[in-house]
Amino acid sequence: MSAAADLHHDAVVADTHNDLLMGVTARPPERWASFFRERWLPQLREGGVDLQVLPVFVDEQYRPEGALRQTLRMIECAHTLAEGNPDEVRLCTDGAEVDEALAEGRIALVLALESMPGLDASVELLPTLHRLGVRIASIAHWGRTALADGSGEDATGSRLTAAGVAVVREMERLGMIFDISHLGASGVEHVLELAGRPVMATHSAARALRDHHRNLTDEQIRGVAATGGVVCVNFLAAFLSEDPAEYTVDRLVDHIAHVAGVAGIDHVGLGPDFVREVLHDVTPPCCEFTVSGLDAMAAVPGLDGPRGLPLLTEALDKHGFAEEEIVKILGDNVLRLFRAELGRPA
Repeated sequence: MSAAADLHHDAVVADTHNDLLMGVTARPPERWASFFRERWLPQLREGGVDLQVLPVFVDEQYRPEGALRQTLRMIECAHTLAEGNPDEVRLCTDGAEVDEALAEGRIALVLALESMPGLDASVELLPTLHRLGVRIASIAHWGRTALADGSGEDATGSRLTAAGVAVVREMERLGMIFDISHLGASGVEHVLELAGRPVMATHSAARALRDHHRNLTDEQIRGVAATGGVVCVNFLAAFLSEDPAEYTVDRLVDHIAHVAGVAGIDHVGLGPDFVREVLHDVTPPCCEFTVSGLDAMAAVPGLDGPRGLPLLTEALDKHGFAEEEIVKILGDNVLRLFRAELGRPA
């Protein structure tokens, strides 16, 4: 085993965005725990994942009428797969529970909302979802919501709505971490003005290297770091480069290095967004899957799922990152944030 492989094995590896719940909930409820155990657990173990954020993303087919029902269904799925695999994973609601799971050799799972179509402007439901275990949330995806505009609507120049502002305040009161990934540029600026606690980007790459609205500018990256938060870099190939020839691990390392250079090494993490397998699970084979004109199925070779994560550690080592820096990138920065903020009420 190489030194990089040993380092990867010994480090805490945190993935702050894997939509695996979408694929699991596509199965009958009685299969949720076993399907996770058969399909996803081996991949997470092989990739060395110790801390996994589980986003609840409500697909378009459920919006708007069925959005809350699907939100609750996916949250129940997370609880079911955790209860059905108690020796392997634990659904965690605060930093102490994360530490306990890691000490026991279990994968710490943390629930997140990717946008809030199930809530719309009903801010009073946030405590309900908090009671169900949700600890991280964003308030927009590609388009417009009752709370804010996603980055696909940047041309509007809009900031948060009154309900969106109320969500920020309520999340801070409850001890939920605000996620700026997918939020429009003016919305990000607004959140950074409002933030009294650290915020994070769960899956965003660097706009300086790939000029796409889903990526963060250097100013936004610095803003997240200034709150004490972490920018977790997206692995999705189309967000790394316009040129398919640059869909490489080295290009991903370029984005990580750029974020580290702008934010500081203590404010960068990993938000892989491994969607290829999930989309295969939930998309009919007759169809191609694109998002805003991008090929969402395109992946960095070797990094189309959690199993490939050790390749990134090798690449970071070859790039010249020190061991202590690699450990921070792999998970220590996210772990530090979660220990300090996850579930800690104002």
